[in-house]
Amino acid sequence: MRLGVLGGTFDPPHVGHLLAASDAVEALALDRLLFVPAARQPFKDAQVVASAEQRARMLELMVAGDARFAVDRSELLRAGLSYTADTLAEVAARHPGATLFLLIGEDLAAEIGGWRDPARIASLAEIVVLARADGGGAAPAGAPPMRRIATRRVELSSTEVRARVRAGKPIAGFVTEPVARFIRDAGLYQ
Repeated sequence: MRLGVLGGTFDPPHVGHLLAASDAVEALALDRLLFVPAARQPFKDAQVVASAEQRARMLELMVAGDARFAVDRSELLRAGLSYTADTLAEVAARHPGATLFLLIGEDLAAEIGGWRDPARIASLAEIVVLARADGGGAAPAGAPPMRRIATRRVELSSTEVRARVRAGKPIAGFVTEPVARFIRDAGLYQ
């Protein structure tokens, strides 16, 4: 089994996440891609607005009905900060024999060398950068080896979605309809 792992804050998950995940499934011939919401993300802890449970639920609503995707709540069940090496070890233990691919955005490629145990991460999964261009570029000095794949260029961020909600602007087209409904019903980001 070829299994992609895409972690993040997902506050909220948006169509850019979904398109990049779809591109990764196709480019890497993945059998399944796991979205892994961080319970507490070491680099963004003070910026998270929605609860871990709300973010996981929004992900579940976003991927519902698409067999290519699943939401993995392992980081929500683990106490303390979420570390990628620990998550990959848990996924590998639950899926023995699977080939794991850790999917990261271009913004994280330069930072991964400073993450907890980057060598262990590289031993557990092939690191794949979801590039917004032709897929070119080399890993930064000191970083573990990584491959780049081209994904569609979508200029969208969770920060922008939250700002639109705060400003009373529509978010249709930015997030899926079930996610927009959840945000509205929960009164998030206002």
